[in-house]
Amino acid sequence: MKKVVISEKAPAAIGCYSHAIETENMVFTSGQLPINAETGKMPESASEQARQSLENVKHVLEAAGTSMENVVKTSVYIQNIEDFPAINEVYATYFSEPFPARSCFEVGKLPLGALVEIEVIAVK
Repeated sequence: MKKVVISEKAPAAIGCYSHAIETENMVFTSGQLPINAETGKMPESASEQARQSLENVKHVLEAAGTSMENVVKTSVYIQNIEDFPAINEVYATYFSEPFPARSCFEVGKLPLGALVEIEVIAVK
């Protein structure tokens, strides 16, 4: 059985998807763009966008009753692979050892011109 997760602190979906879906003891988030839910704006730099995306992930996980400490897998989508070191530096402030498994991809374009989008899988 699946349960929809919505966070009031994360930006509203811009398409046909939920913030996250919870099944038994797992939470699967949608990709979180770096949109500030209060202002509706995105920061300019890739590192600031990574921080905002991770804050949005954190809010969604909290709405599901879990946390960043329970993340087992992340997928990071970035506009420019040269931003990887700056994004990785921010990423490291949100996770500690043992770090979650991670994939990172340079992509052609992200919605709304974002430089970063991050999705996770977490346990409850």
